[in-house]
Amino acid sequence: MSRPLRKVVFPVAGLGTRFLPATKVIAKEMLPVLDRPLIQYAVDEAVEAGADTLVFVTNRYKHAIADYFDKAYELETKLAEAGKVDLLEIVRSVLPGHVRCVFVTQPEALGLGHAVLCARAVVGDEPFGVILPDDLIRARGAGVMRQMAEMAATHGSGVVAVEEVPADQTHRYGIVAVDPVGGRAGRIRHLVEKPKPAAAPSRLAIVGRYLLPPRIFDLLEATRPGLGGEIQLTDALESLAQEQELLAYRFAGERFDCGNKLGLVRATLHLAMDDPQLAAAVREFVAAHG
Repeated sequence: MSRPLRKVVFPVAGLGTRFLPATKVIAKEMLPVLDRPLIQYAVDEAVEAGADTLVFVTNRYKHAIADYFDKAYELETKLAEAGKVDLLEIVRSVLPGHVRCVFVTQPEALGLGHAVLCARAVVGDEPFGVILPDDLIRARGAGVMRQMAEMAATHGSGVVAVEEVPADQTHRYGIVAVDPVGGRAGRIRHLVEKPKPAAAPSRLAIVGRYLLPPRIFDLLEATRPGLGGEIQLTDALESLAQEQELLAYRFAGERFDCGNKLGLVRATLHLAMDDPQLAAAVREFVAAHG
C-alpha cells in the first residue's frame, strides 16, 4: 500500500426506501444537509485525501448524481449575465478541475461487495478507497479518508474505519476483533457480519470508509453470496485479513448515519450549529422547543 491514493469508489446504487416518497425521484445521496447534498461531503473528503478519479457505482435509473457533477451551462450563463459571481463560483466548485468522475452501472442489487467489484475495471491494480455517502463524518482536522491514507502509508496495509457501538447494535454492522498496534489502530484478527450481541467478538463496528489493496477484487470474485443472495464485503475482508495485515482504525471525527431520517436531522442540526450565520438562531430554536 505504498502507492498514493488516487481512486475512490462510491457505491450509490441503493434505492433509498427509508426516504420515500422523496427518493422516488431524488437519489438519497442527493438529499441535502444544509445547502449541500450528502454526496458532496463524501466527494470533498475523497479529494482532500488525494483522489483524482471518483468512481460512482450506480443503477440504471439514477441520473441526478451525474447531472450534479456535470457542467450546468444554462445556469452558469444566467448567473454570469446577472453578475452573481459568488453563486457562479459555488456552482463551479462542486468538483476541482483535475478530478474526473467515472460512472459504472451495478446491474443487480447484489450487495456492497458486488458494488465494489463492479468498479474493478476502472480501479485496476492499485489501492483504492471506498466511501459510503450515507455515513457523513465530520472531522475538525484532516478528513477520515486522509487519516486512513496516512495510516496506510505508514503501515503499508489496508485500513477500515471502525467505531465502538452499543452492544445491542452489533447486529447492524460488521464487527471486528483486533490486536492493538498502537494509537488508534488495531490489527484485525477476525470479522463477523452483523452478529447478535452474544456472538459479537467486540463492539468495534466497521463504518463506511475503507482503503483497500487490489487483492480484494480477487477475493470478492471468490466470495459466495450470503444472506439475501448478496456478496458481502465483510466476507472478503475476512479472507484478506487472513492473508495480510489489515488494520481497523478508530477515526477522529463524529459520524452521522444519514441512511435514516434521525441521522439526517442530527447531521443537519450539527452543521447548522457550526455555521456562524445560523448557529445562534438554531440554538435558540432548539432551546425553545427542547
